[in-house]
Amino acid sequence: MREFDFTLKFKLSDIQANPEDHLEALYESGCDDAVVGVGKLGQVSLNFFREASSAWEAVSSAIADVKRSIPNVALIGTSTDLVGLTEVAHLLGHTRQNMRKLIVEHGPGSPLPVYEGTPALWHLADVLSWLEAEKAYSIDVSLLEVVQTAK
Repeated sequence: MREFDFTLKFKLSDIQANPEDHLEALYESGCDDAVVGVGKLGQVSLNFFREASSAWEAVSSAIADVKRSIPNVALIGTSTDLVGLTEVAHLLGHTRQNMRKLIVEHGPGSPLPVYEGTPALWHLADVLSWLEAEKAYSIDVSLLEVVQTAK
């Protein structure tokens, strides 16, 4: 068993609902390995530290636990899927300028952004896989598995 760190964001069926009303039910349904964020009405975020044999098992069991405790909740995203250069740089302990040089200015073969606005966004799985394969970066296996599952 390995531990996986990931965040899931959900929209409550009643957008005016206070997410704090669901804290006890989340804990009782198996989300006792998550830090729950309830800062926005109608939404709840859970940062899980879940032990499982694979990232797929960890993420899918977490989604099932949340759906069991909060009826009609909808998954709206994960924090480990779409990222900008700043998030990639922070994750790897580099500067944003270094990531820009590596990814944006590298040319063909570098991962393409899924959104080219301000800021541009990439699938973190694509960036990390490319950095590992093409630039010989050492990427944590559990992190890579989680971001591939999130994608």
